[in-house]
Amino acid sequence: MTLTTQFYTMLSMIGMGALFGAALDTYSRFLNRSERKRWLVFINDILFWILQALSIFYILFVVNFGEIRFYIFLALLCGFAGYQALIKQYYLRFLERVILFFIALYNFGVKMIKKMIYSPIKWLIVLLITIVLSVGKGLLSVILFLLKVILRVVQWAIKLIITPIWWILKGIWNLLPKNITKRVEKLYNKVAGILKVYIKKVYRVAETFKKKPKDNE
Repeated sequence: MTLTTQFYTMLSMIGMGALFGAALDTYSRFLNRSERKRWLVFINDILFWILQALSIFYILFVVNFGEIRFYIFLALLCGFAGYQALIKQYYLRFLERVILFFIALYNFGVKMIKKMIYSPIKWLIVLLITIVLSVGKGLLSVILFLLKVILRVVQWAIKLIITPIWWILKGIWNLLPKNITKRVEKLYNKVAGILKVYIKKVYRVAETFKKKPKDNE
């Protein structure tokens, strides 16, 4: 391994140490360990360390074809320590500003979607429902009006048909002998009385059936 390669390896590992510190702070900021379940934190930790190891090995492979030396670990440690001492506070401030920016951007996008898509669709649906209800009410009122007109026409037609028949039957009834009309009236009265008696009996039986469940209770 040449001195140039060793120099590039040292610089790249120092940079990877600093990037590892930044990645660790970013990971801790978004993970919220106290709010997560332990098994989920454990899995995330394993994936994070595997990703960092693969990233460091990839950079090392690009620089010196993956040759591992003792000074590589020292360079990583120096990069991480330099990040902790010099860059961490500035990076955390920058990270918070980036997070706030994306939160504000997300809120702005949500508001724009609500105003440009959700609200017009909502008001369009409300307008369509209002139109349908108003048209339905209008049609219902028209149908009811037509039914009333038809019923009145039917009633008028029935009266027009029945009235002459009624006058004819009344004239025939008046022409009949009085003894026949009296017999018919007596027969009508008897039948009506018998029907009244049976109706009263049926009503009493129905009342007894209604009272029995109440008595049992």
